[in-house]
Amino acid sequence: MKYPIILLLTLLASSCGKSEEAAKAKDAPEELADSAKKQEEPEAAPDEVILSAEEQRLGGVRLGGVSRRALGQGLKVNGVLDVPPDQLASVSAPLGGFVDRTALLQGTRVRKGEVLATIRNPDFAQLQQDYLETRSQLTYAKAEYERQAELYRQEVAPQKNYQKAQAEYQGLQAKAAALAARLRATGLPVGGTIVTTTALRAPVSGFVKTVNVTVGQSVTPTDVLFEIVDPEHLHVELTVFEKDVPQLHKNQLVRFSLSNDAPGTERTARVYLISRAISAERTVRVHAHLDQEDHALLPGTFVRAIIETNRATLPTVPEKAVVQFEGRHYIYTAKGQAGHYRMVEVQPGLSEDGYIAIQLPATAAPDSARLVVEGAYSLLAKMKNAEEE
Repeated sequence: MKYPIILLLTLLASSCGKSEEAAKAKDAPEELADSAKKQEEPEAAPDEVILSAEEQRLGGVRLGGVSRRALGQGLKVNGVLDVPPDQLASVSAPLGGFVDRTALLQGTRVRKGEVLATIRNPDFAQLQQDYLETRSQLTYAKAEYERQAELYRQEVAPQKNYQKAQAEYQGLQAKAAALAARLRATGLPVGGTIVTTTALRAPVSGFVKTVNVTVGQSVTPTDVLFEIVDPEHLHVELTVFEKDVPQLHKNQLVRFSLSNDAPGTERTARVYLISRAISAERTVRVHAHLDQEDHALLPGTFVRAIIETNRATLPTVPEKAVVQFEGRHYIYTAKGQAGHYRMVEVQPGLSEDGYIAIQLPATAAPDSARLVVEGAYSLLAKMKNAEEE
């Protein structure tokens, strides 16, 4: 009995050993797979982040580079669009009268010499009568002057008669010239048929800015009946505080926008004249000429402007390429392996038109660096989520 028992124990031990070895052999491929998977997914450094191709697509990651752009510091000011004095005309009736006819509306375009209104005044007839009578007297005075001159040369008549005829003739010449000038200024005919109405004409071409009359209204020579503005050469009139005047000089760039402009729309002008007078509000007027004329602009329109006082060419990136975290600013650069990005701290500077100037570390190559210009905040979110895990 002793030998059969020993043989049975030996068989049982052998069977248990084979079962353990089979179990280990079964678990070995899973352990090798886990080890290989860990080797395929290397851990990122604290300042790095790794994104899969799908994560990059969903995050909208796009690469670009640093570009050099001209950016400037400037004064933020307000102002209006205006026209030079020679392009704004006020129209009055030189001798007054009654408005006989007008059909103008505000905003109507008129040409130089076009009739704006008809003015009626009974005194027009008297003015024309005075001129015609003076011309008749002048004809007689001229003949008398020539007769007295001939008598004086023949020593038949005294010199005083010649001098008196000469004075009367020259006086009537001056009176006739003055009356003719008044007739022309009023728009009345010089000689010919006597009339009591005259046409009021536009002194310049442009648009009617204001209409201050109605048919039948009595007007005086000092009343402004119409205002005509020619917007062909608008300029920007800016108001600058006294303390900022030392920063200004001629030809500085002015970037301005109107209240009804679309967001991001800017126009440009150049400083042409800086006033030497300070107003009661301690401000100075600055006159700037537009770089490009725009006939759609209207005088009197309010503008917001920036006068650039210091402009330099600096390395810049799109503003969305710079992320802010814990009071610091960063950009992301692409490493050699696809999907690997490194966070780099930068010093931000001026920003303009969607771009911001940055100061890169000395180890970075600003002109050739592959930067994340879109999707930078997706990388920041991935990095911070990994730290929390």
